Amino acid sequence: MPVYLDHAATTPILPEALAAFTDAMATVGNPSSIHSAGQRAKMLLEDGRARVAASLDAEPVEVVFTSGGTESINLAIKGLYWARQQDRPRPRIVVAAGEHHATVDTVDWLERHDGAVVDVVPLDALGRVDLAGLEARLASADDVALVTFLWANNEVGTIQPVTAITALAHAAGVPVHADAVAAYGQVPVSFRESGLDALSVSAHKIGGPVGIGALVLGRTATVEPLIHGGGQQRQVRSGTQDAPAAIAFGVAAAAPHVSVRALRDRLVAGVLDAVPSAELRGDPVDRLPGNAHFTFPGCEGDSLLFLLDAAGVAVSTGSACQAGVPEASHVLLAMGLSEEQARGALRITLGQTSTDADVDAFLAALPDAVARAGAAGMASREPLLGR
Repeated sequence: MPVYLDHAATTPILPEALAAFTDAMATVGNPSSIHSAGQRAKMLLEDGRARVAASLDAEPVEVVFTSGGTESINLAIKGLYWARQQDRPRPRIVVAAGEHHATVDTVDWLERHDGAVVDVVPLDALGRVDLAGLEARLASADDVALVTFLWANNEVGTIQPVTAITALAHAAGVPVHADAVAAYGQVPVSFRESGLDALSVSAHKIGGPVGIGALVLGRTATVEPLIHGGGQQRQVRSGTQDAPAAIAFGVAAAAPHVSVRALRDRLVAGVLDAVPSAELRGDPVDRLPGNAHFTFPGCEGDSLLFLLDAAGVAVSTGSACQAGVPEASHVLLAMGLSEEQARGALRITLGQTSTDADVDAFLAALPDAVARAGAAGMASREPLLGR
């Protein structure tokens, strides 16, 4: 069987979550209906909500189910932005560099369509948010709508100083949203202790089903909804709620999650031993326990990915390739790497099903992949005509 080391993209659904999901699919009833069939569906829905809330140290009423992490992030950023324009214009959105494209594209849309002004806070060489830079951008906060940042970077795994960021923003009277999609299930995520106003998570990153996520929204936080009609979930997100997905999400959220840190550390040591030129990126200590991110000098990340895939090992580059043009990771560029360095990236992420045998297989396949990718060299940056 192929070796799967791309758990940051999605991780296999847990058997107990799958069982809960399939059992609940046989339940007939709309959770908003007041008859007994509807109330049975509502019990499943609210059981799932309570379990997700408990896993995030939040109250059930604060959990708003969405179609996934992307919708949750859109609802948080657009919703907070629009709500903050009600009494006076506040066009500025303060966002950390190197964010996930769910955030980058959302603030870009607001900039193009709604007059938002995007103010980017730099990252340091390890991928950490520059707190002094954030404080400077909040010195005059009258026109700031919100601050948004990743709890932990989805590419290089660096964990951010969440409470420090939130404290700086709140001292300036500005609400804060964190994208915790990558962090959830990897490290403890406490909504209560963080002080955040809004927090985004997704089920399929923790062993739940694809197609459901959540926005945790504090009781005093106000957002304008993206979807109207029905007024469900505090009128924040209308629509018939997916009770089977919710209970499966809740089961996954409540399941014990085994740490893969020791296995990850063995993988990191093995890579540096097998390929001494490889460079570990991200914070070496304050990083997600399942994340190992390297750059390989002289190698194209996409070449490494395809060669490893041919050897039966699935990993990720953490970068995009659009219209035939290899693109460097915007995260690595924000950390100060050159474009050529950034294009040699490989992200290896472990999860609940990862084993020593998986790591051994990856380490066995890596040297040949690096040698062949290095011999091929860096790809041309010219677009491929006619494709």
